[in-house]
Order: sequence, then C-alpha cells, then structure tokens
Amino acid sequence: MHSLPTTVAVTGATGFVGRHTVAALAERGHRVRALVRDPRKLREVFAGLPAGVEVVQGDIFDRAAVSDLCRGATALVHTIGIRKEVYPASTFERMHVLATRAALDAAGGAGVRRFVHVSALGVRPEGPTEYQRSKFTAEQMVRTSGLEWTILRPSLIHGADGELMKMIKGWVLGRVTPHLFIPYFVRVEGKPPAPPKFVAAEIQPVHVDDVAGAIAACIDTDRSTGEVYALTGPETLRWPEFLTLVRDSIGGEGSKKRVIGLPGRMGWLQAKTAKVLGLANALPFGPSEPIMAMEDSVASHAKATAHLGFNPRPLRAMVRAYAGQI
Repeated sequence: MHSLPTTVAVTGATGFVGRHTVAALAERGHRVRALVRDPRKLREVFAGLPAGVEVVQGDIFDRAAVSDLCRGATALVHTIGIRKEVYPASTFERMHVLATRAALDAAGGAGVRRFVHVSALGVRPEGPTEYQRSKFTAEQMVRTSGLEWTILRPSLIHGADGELMKMIKGWVLGRVTPHLFIPYFVRVEGKPPAPPKFVAAEIQPVHVDDVAGAIAACIDTDRSTGEVYALTGPETLRWPEFLTLVRDSIGGEGSKKRVIGLPGRMGWLQAKTAKVLGLANALPFGPSEPIMAMEDSVASHAKATAHLGFNPRPLRAMVRAYAGQI
C-alpha cells in the first residue's frame, strides 16, 4: 500500500469516467491534477471542485500542458477514449493510439512510474471494428512502455450523467430519432432454409462510480501492477431487458414505447455508406457500434474483486434510484 496523499494526474478529467475518477481519488485523500481542455465544461460537470484538485488547462496533444500535468506526479490515470469518430479531428487513431502515446511519453519524461490505463472489454488485435483494434494497439503500447502499468477493461458503463443514459432518455421521451420506438442492434443467426433468428447480445453493465473506485484502488496497491482487470456488473442481461429497465424507470408516456431490435449489419452498412458520402457526422453511431452491439460483453470480475476490493452495485436498484436525475 502507498502512503497518502500522493499526486495523481488524470487525463480526460471532464469526461464521464474521468470526472468520477477525479472525485474518487480526491475522496481517498489523493492530490489530483486534472487535465481540462475546456474550463466551461469543467463548470458544467463539477458544481464545485473537490478539495485537493488542481486544474491544468490544455489537451492531450499540448506538450507543455501535459508536461505540467505530469510534473511531480506519482501516477497518471489515462481515461481518454471515444465511442464514435467525429471527422476530421476525433478519430480512433488519434484519440486512442496517438493520445495514449502522448500520455506515455509525458509520463516517462516526467519520471512518473505508475500508469493506469482505461480500455474496454472485448478489445483484441483481430477485432472486427476499428474501435477494438485501436484500443488494443493502445494497450500494447502501455504494456511495452517500461512503466508500472495496469489496464482496466470495463463493460458497458452506466450512470445518471452518462451519454448512454441521456440518449436512451431521448428515445423514451421521443426527443431524438427514432421517435416512435427504442432501438438496439441484434445479430442474425441461422442458415437457409431455416428462418433467421434475431439474437440480442448479453451485457453486464457496471456503474461509473464502481469503475472510478477500481481506478483509485489501483493507485493504492502495488498488487495491481502488470495486471489486466475486467470490470463488469453483477447482473447479466440482454439489451432489450436493459432498455426496458431504463424505459420503465424513467416512466411517463414513454413507458409504452416498444423496444425493437434492428439487424446490426444493416446499421453497419448505413454508417459505412454515410462515411463514404461524407455524412458520417450526421449519424449518432459509426460503423463500429452496430458490430460491437451484436457481441456479448460479459466477463468475470473475480480478479478485480480479489485484488482491488471491487464490489459492483446492483444494476436494477441503481437505475431506479437515479432515473429521475438523467
């Protein structure tokens, strides 16, 4: 165990995982140095900065800012990641691979030995999506960096202030497309002459505060060095069950809306076509998301429990508790 307090640098500090990580680290008594690109967003996500938090303004590609971020820090937590590319500035290559390279270089240059990297469940070199492959490339860079690293692979992350829950609420209330139902992507199984079977993937949603707590726990124990941890929730369910839970928890007239599965390959083709036509930014999803939504996203979190005291809170109770705050 490390003596407290230590100075922990956090990239992506105003992002969904990043802001909860800043709060978790501060709560444990660490001094936190947060990299913030836009001070206005900082005011939006923090009603008041937790005690012991210092802000460094700049982005991950601002060498001077990242150098300031790392100077004198004991550890660096790298939370930057995107679910969808927004052209031309925000691509998987830039925000997963190059951003991780910048973070590793800054940490190494400042003498920061500890590096905690937030990746994602299901990443692999032969993954069918650029998201998965770019995330895995970033992981490999971390593994070969010479730093004392830990890699965390969360499943689907949920929480009242997350982008996913806000999007689902928009569907439930009819504020975003599609207005008449709540969609998810399915995989199509079976071969002719048998009729096709639409199968929804299994998921284990994990609360953002449980992810943030695991990140903070990594800083506090040397046992996590050189380890890869799956962070999954305690309940396994399929997409329609999850969406129905959120819909019913939000309530109102939207609770009557049907949850309908759409072929993931159809979504992939739509996104690929939009990209070719230069309209990729007009869609709420890219080519990677329909493919990944067809895959099961489940794993045992037993190692995280044993090493980090990871004890994820129940999905259903949490969603019902925070639904009014989405």
